[in-house]
Amino acid sequence: MTLHPRVDEVTRRIAERSAATRAAYLERIRAAAAEGPARAGLGCANLAHGFAACSPADKLSLSADVKPNIAIVSAYNDMLSAHRPLEDYPAILKRAVADAGGVAQFAGGVPAMCDGITQGRAGMELSLFSRDVIAMSTALALSHDMFDGALMLGVCDKIVPGLLIGALSFGHLPVAFVPAGPMPSGLPNTDKARVRQLFAEGKAGRTELLQAESAAYHAPGTCTFYGTANSNQMLMEVMGLHLPGASFVPPGTPLRDALTAEAGRRVTGLTALGDHHTPIGEVVDERAIANAVVALLATGGSTNHTLHLVAVAAAAGIELTWDDFADLSAVVPLLTRMYPNGAADVNRFHDAGGTAYLIAQLLDSGLVHADVATLAGPGLEHYRRRPELGASGLAWDDEPKTSGDTAVLRPADDPFSPDGGLRMVAGNLGRAVVKVSAVAPERHVVEAPARVFDDQAQLQAAFDAGELDGDLVAVVRFQGPRANGMPELHKLTPPLGVLQDRGHRVALVTDGRMSGASGKVPAAIHVSPEAAAGGPLARVRDGDRIRLDATAGTLEVLAPDLMERAPAEPAAGDAVGTGRELFAALRRAVGPAEQGAGVFGAAL
Repeated sequence: MTLHPRVDEVTRRIAERSAATRAAYLERIRAAAAEGPARAGLGCANLAHGFAACSPADKLSLSADVKPNIAIVSAYNDMLSAHRPLEDYPAILKRAVADAGGVAQFAGGVPAMCDGITQGRAGMELSLFSRDVIAMSTALALSHDMFDGALMLGVCDKIVPGLLIGALSFGHLPVAFVPAGPMPSGLPNTDKARVRQLFAEGKAGRTELLQAESAAYHAPGTCTFYGTANSNQMLMEVMGLHLPGASFVPPGTPLRDALTAEAGRRVTGLTALGDHHTPIGEVVDERAIANAVVALLATGGSTNHTLHLVAVAAAAGIELTWDDFADLSAVVPLLTRMYPNGAADVNRFHDAGGTAYLIAQLLDSGLVHADVATLAGPGLEHYRRRPELGASGLAWDDEPKTSGDTAVLRPADDPFSPDGGLRMVAGNLGRAVVKVSAVAPERHVVEAPARVFDDQAQLQAAFDAGELDGDLVAVVRFQGPRANGMPELHKLTPPLGVLQDRGHRVALVTDGRMSGASGKVPAAIHVSPEAAAGGPLARVRDGDRIRLDATAGTLEVLAPDLMERAPAEPAAGDAVGTGRELFAALRRAVGPAEQGAGVFGAAL
C-alpha cells in the first residue's frame, strides 16, 4: 500500500527539521556500538565488582566477552496494580536469557508513582517531573558499562516514557519493553463515572463512591480504561518495542509468561555480539515517531502523549511539534472507542481484534510506515499477527480479518470519525491541545464568560457553594510545569460535567493536564505559554468572554485590553513535608509544554 501523502509529507518535514540533531545522535550511538562490549574496557577491579554476585559460569562468560549481558530495569512495586505483576518477571527473564545464550542482571529499579492515587493531592505536582527522574534513573542503571542489551519493565503514565527516554540515551543497545497487561474488567467505566457525578452532586456518599471505585480498580494489572497507561502500551507496540500482540494480554496467564520469556530471548539475539544487531536508537527514527502519533490519533489516546512523544523524539535527536499532531489528525480516522471515548474497555478492544487488527488497518490504508525496524524483525508487517500458545509453544497467527465488535473497533473504511479527534487551537491566549473524540460535535464551539481559578480546589469550592450556575469557561491557571509541575486535573470533570448536564454551555481552559481521562466537557489544555511564564492566562479576569472553537482551531479572549493588564501572580504554596521542595530546581528548569515539558532534551 502506498503511504498516505500527508503521512509522507509530515514525516519528511520532521526529518528535514531534525537533520542536524538526528545525525549527531546517530553518530554518538554508532560510535558507542563500534567499541564492542563496554565491559571489555573495564579494569579488573571494576569488572570484578560488576559480576561479583554472578555464578562461576556467568563470571567466566562475562570476563571472556563471549555472552551478551542483558540489563533488567524495572518499575516494580506492589502498591500499584499495574506494576504488581512485574515482581515475577526478572526470574522469568533471567531463565529465558540464559536459554538464549546470555546472562541477565537486574540493573536497577526506577520510581513509579500513580496519578490515580495522587489526584488532587500535593504528590500530583511531582508526577510529570517523575518522568525525567525515571529517565535519569534508567540511565544510571545502564551506566555501569556492563551491558549489551536491556529489558524495560514498566506500564503507566510517566513511567514508560521515562524508561524510553533513558534507554535512548544508551541508544546503541537493543531494548525490549515488557508489558504487564490489564486487570480483568470490573465495574464498567460508565457506571463508575455515573457514581462520581452523583457524588459531585451530593446524591451519593463516600461509602457508595468507594465501593464503585474499588469495583472498577480491583486486581493486579493495568486499569482497563484507555488512559495514558494503556496508550503507552499501544505506542510501544506500534513503535516495534513490544513483541507483536503483547500489549493487552492479561497478567498471570501462560500466554503472558510466554511473551515475557520470549522478550528476553529476542533481545539477547539482537545484541552486537550476534548477526542481527538492532539498537533502539535506530528503531526509534522519524518513521517510528510518525507511526506512534498516527496510532495515538487512530485510537483516541491520551493527550499526555502530546508532551511525552515530543520529549521521546527529542531524546532520539528528532524534533516533533504540535503542528505535526494536528496535520496528521486531519487525515487519520478514529478506529476505536474505548472509555473515556466510549463504553468499552481495553479488554473488549483486545477481544475484538486488538492491536493486530488495528495495525493491519493502518498498514492497509497507508497511514503508517511499514519499512521500520522492530523487535520482531524488519517491517511492521510482523505486527499484523496475534500471539497464541499451543502445544508447540508460542507462535503468531494472522490477524483477524474482521472486527469482533464494530462498536469498539472499526475498519479504516468505516471509522467512527474521519479524523483523529485531536485538535490544536491558537489565539491571543496562546496554543493548546483539545481532544474532541469524546466531546459531542455540538459542543466543539463554546463562547461564554470566564470564571477564573488558580487551582482546582477553588473551582470545586465555588461549585459546592452553588456559585456556578450558567454558561461559563472555567479558566484554571498556574497549573503548568513551571508553576507546580503540571498536575492532572481530573477532579474538574465531575462538577463541570454536572453543569453541562444541566444544559449550560461549559468549557475548560487550563495550562494544566487532563490526560487520558479527558471526557465529555470540551477542554483546551496544556495552554502554552503557561501563566507562570508570563502567558496571557495570567491576565484573564472573571467575566471576560472566551471563545473556544475546536472546529476553526482558535482560542480567544474577547478583551482588547488583555495585554495592557498587570498579570496575576500565583499564590505561594506550602511545600513543607510534601516533597515538592526537592523538585524546585526541576520546576525552574522545565521547558514549555510544546517542547515536552521536560528538564532536558526537549530544546533541540
